[in-house]
Amino acid sequence: MRTHGTVVLSFTGTHTQKVDGKGRMSIPADFRRVLEAGDPEWTPGLFPRMYLLYGDHLKNNLQGYTVDEFNALAAQIKALPRGSARKHKLSLLVLGQSIKLDIDKDGRTVMPLKQREKLGLTDGELTFVGLGDYFEIWKADVFGKVSETVTGWLDEQGEDFDPLILLDE
Repeated sequence: MRTHGTVVLSFTGTHTQKVDGKGRMSIPADFRRVLEAGDPEWTPGLFPRMYLLYGDHLKNNLQGYTVDEFNALAAQIKALPRGSARKHKLSLLVLGQSIKLDIDKDGRTVMPLKQREKLGLTDGELTFVGLGDYFEIWKADVFGKVSETVTGWLDEQGEDFDPLILLDE
């Protein structure tokens, strides 16, 4: 991931956006800055691009990547031994089930019908969740249920549990 000045940009935060019947959706402004920084062909005045991963392994969400991050992921797959089962499976799931999308001047892109149908959504609300080097896109009500499971897990950990302790494991 490229830096912006001395700060490494990453996808953070949770944002709710709408998608219309034609699949147009706004990419959160903070995410657009990361997409710009991670697109080697982007310059001011041009529009950033992104990759949308919709592989069968992603049950209820899609994943968005910068061009740089997706290229790094593709390079890792390409570096696997030719003819290996692992390379073939990863190629099918990641390279074969991803699309490059352009972001327009208004910060919107069009999510194709196939990907909207995967989420069970033709129009309505989406939740974008930043996870550092990529982001997830969920149907808003489905993400609400997922976040409840995280809250439940936190409740089980005890009142003074600090999740950052997991970094030390």
